[in-house]
Amino acid sequence: MIMVSSVKETEFACAAKMRTAAEAGGSTMGLYLIVEDVDAHAARARAAGVRIIEGPDDKDYGGRGYSAHDPEGNLWSFGSYDPWA
Repeated sequence: MIMVSSVKETEFACAAKMRTAAEAGGSTMGLYLIVEDVDAHAARARAAGVRIIEGPDDKDYGGRGYSAHDPEGNLWSFGSYDPWA
């Protein structure tokens, strides 16, 4: 399990000097998550107002995927490629 949280005004966030990607001036890292149906996932994201910046499309390394920015500016990639499969 991986837990991801938005930046909030907490003692920890202040001590860690946490900033949103937008506050930092752009994405500072990206996450890749494997999803079962890339096109359906992208369609739900688009319908919810997510800004998709690439895809969905077939990838040279295998699988299908797309990338998007969340409202804080973080970069997320979703795809069917599983390096351990």
